[in-house]
Amino acid sequence: MRIYISEPNFIILIYPVISICVFSVAGKELKGCLAKFESLRAEWLGAPPILSSISPTPFPITPSSSPIFIGFKPPAILLLSSLHMAFSTLHLHPLGATPFISTNKSSKTLLFGQGLTNSVSFSHHKSSIKLKTRFTNRNNGALRVVAEKVVGIDLGTTNSAVGAMEGGKPVIVTNAEGQRTTPSVVAYTKTGDRLVGQIAKRQAVVNPENTFFSVKRFIGRKMSEVDDESKQVSYTVVRDENGNVKLDCPAIGKQFAAEEISAQVLRKLVDDASKFLNDKVTKAVVTVPAYFNDSQRTATKDAGRIAGLEVLRIINEPTAASLAYGFERKNNETILVFDLGGGTFDVSVLEVGDGVFEVLSTSGDTHLGGDDFDKRIVDWLAASFKKDEGIDLLKDKQALQRLTETAEKAKMELSTLTQANISLPFITATNDGPKHIDTTLTRAKFEELCSDLLDRLKKPVENSLRDAKLSFNDLDEVILVGGSTRIPAVQEVVKSLTGKEPNVTVNPDEVVALGAAVQAGVLAGDVSDIVLLDVTPLSIGLETLGGVMTKIIPRNTTLPTSKSEVFSTAADGQTSVEINVLQGEREFVRDNKSLGSFKLDGIPPAPRGVPQIEVKFDIDANGILSVTAIDKGSGKKQDITITGASTLPNDEVQRMVNEAEKFAKEDKEKRDAIDTKNQADSVVYQTEKQLKELGDKVPAPVKEKVEEKLGLLKEAISGGSTQTIKDAMAALNQEVMQLGQSLYNQPGAPEAGPAPGDAPGAQSSEASSKGPEGDVIDADFTDSN
Repeated sequence: MRIYISEPNFIILIYPVISICVFSVAGKELKGCLAKFESLRAEWLGAPPILSSISPTPFPITPSSSPIFIGFKPPAILLLSSLHMAFSTLHLHPLGATPFISTNKSSKTLLFGQGLTNSVSFSHHKSSIKLKTRFTNRNNGALRVVAEKVVGIDLGTTNSAVGAMEGGKPVIVTNAEGQRTTPSVVAYTKTGDRLVGQIAKRQAVVNPENTFFSVKRFIGRKMSEVDDESKQVSYTVVRDENGNVKLDCPAIGKQFAAEEISAQVLRKLVDDASKFLNDKVTKAVVTVPAYFNDSQRTATKDAGRIAGLEVLRIINEPTAASLAYGFERKNNETILVFDLGGGTFDVSVLEVGDGVFEVLSTSGDTHLGGDDFDKRIVDWLAASFKKDEGIDLLKDKQALQRLTETAEKAKMELSTLTQANISLPFITATNDGPKHIDTTLTRAKFEELCSDLLDRLKKPVENSLRDAKLSFNDLDEVILVGGSTRIPAVQEVVKSLTGKEPNVTVNPDEVVALGAAVQAGVLAGDVSDIVLLDVTPLSIGLETLGGVMTKIIPRNTTLPTSKSEVFSTAADGQTSVEINVLQGEREFVRDNKSLGSFKLDGIPPAPRGVPQIEVKFDIDANGILSVTAIDKGSGKKQDITITGASTLPNDEVQRMVNEAEKFAKEDKEKRDAIDTKNQADSVVYQTEKQLKELGDKVPAPVKEKVEEKLGLLKEAISGGSTQTIKDAMAALNQEVMQLGQSLYNQPGAPEAGPAPGDAPGAQSSEASSKGPEGDVIDADFTDSN
């Protein structure tokens, strides 16, 4: 019997004498190592017999699922004396167990005896989670083991957010500016400084060619796929020699891949999270639109790698939203997640309940989002201005950026108001003088401009329900996700389609990050009793004779999955085959997305149709594809590296990683230089102020030394290095301390020594007359403990 665990639940047994026993794995056989366990367990823990500490708990299993899934209840360690588990039917139960007798800690805190090392590590899906140990004076020196912090990141087209598990619940991490979301914007100034987030967005109007936004629309894509999107942005989008997208940055004379810009956003998010959580963050779960193809998912993972981040899992945004919605909910529900973000649109149908999240189907449109609604307003304003003034504002990058920002504001206003006033003074100028835009956009006109976009929302909803073999009446809830779902017309489309009032209890801007935090908690061991069954959004197949796509893995197949097919040659004596890997739903190759191609050589010559070539497709839990080919005749096997896909090669990614590290070091040095200079200016100001206030009270020799060091510090600030400024500041501080000491050593000063002529121990008659109550006593308090 083969037993699988659907999600990375790590069940660990650690004892001073025996090895670690790890039960893990999604899609691999359950393995374990148990030796002399019963006697050690009884001796060390004083725990009851194993069988009495295991209690079955009802756990629903979907009959249609091919693997058998086991869930584990917290707070517990799975205790088994053998692998002879009595499963009589396919309707299984999870195994729970009592916590250690010595602790009442939660499932993420374990207490072990002395003699362990500082950390314990284990691996899963080529990733590792590290358990940190913290010694305590209680419980005879026991140590506390806590999982390394893993965060969930919603890397959005317009805005991004970070979530983390705190106190057993997902929370949003605020950024350095105190905001709960961060604009997905990166800019470079004329001096080469890099800006990320809100500060980059604020200067976009005056620096449009070097401010990069909505780059998620370009990630993992060829230039031929984004012709329309490239015309909507104020920066220049170019094609490299391989047909991939590059973003031109004239400020520093460099072209960036979309992955690099996304990496800079990720780096800020992680740095802010590290400060918020007071713990270094190096691992994350990152969300992507459900309809992202293999190239886009791989590119997103590359962006994490460039940012110095280990992406433990890529999960779909609607699925993440369902995790946040269904977290701690026990009732079984069928929900539809309607996710309309800044640049993408997804619809997923799920069954949620009692810790099980099963995606039944997914559909979407990666070319539809809030940016497209903004573009309709931009085009309307530009067309009206051109009609009145004869000037095309779309060719003026600065004017285009102003139009884009104004359109977004007007769209937001129309979510609560019936009309929005649009005022853009000095939008451009001619020989006749400056030109302005001053008009009003009504909600009715906005909906008219976007009528075709609203119609495009309907088909993915209908497709997802059809694929799930459900009707609208089968839905219990409709969850709205993404800021664009605040548009009243969008909500009306959802209501008219489903016949249900959309659920607005979740924050559409934050729910995806919260769900990603739940999944991060599962991977880190902070959350248990969660089983996530996601699906592949698009079919995977090969090009076969006649330009036809032969589907190998159909869409909405539960992940992870593996499937193989046997193919043969098309001509006599053929010794090699070239296979084109495709993703999509159309019948012909030309209508689908080519993920790349590979060639298998060394096939023994044989008549047409005789060789047997087995091609195996594996899609992991991230939705990322790998391919293996084997010629059954010769036994030649080849692990395929897909070439020609719209993703970066490994050497290019590594170059970007090195550059990112270099820039991070340079940024740190620049920040240190600025902070040091600001601190030095403050020291100069405070020193001059102190000298002025003290005046003649400062002895002349001391004052001369302070003024000398003060002059040296001013010179260093004017043109010295950071280290020179630090050295000059330290020297000045030393003289200022001497200045303070000299003041206290003057006769008559507080705590000064006796004035010349005073007898040792002499006491004034005034002080003597006060008696004991007039005495002042300085005392040092020490803690005897």
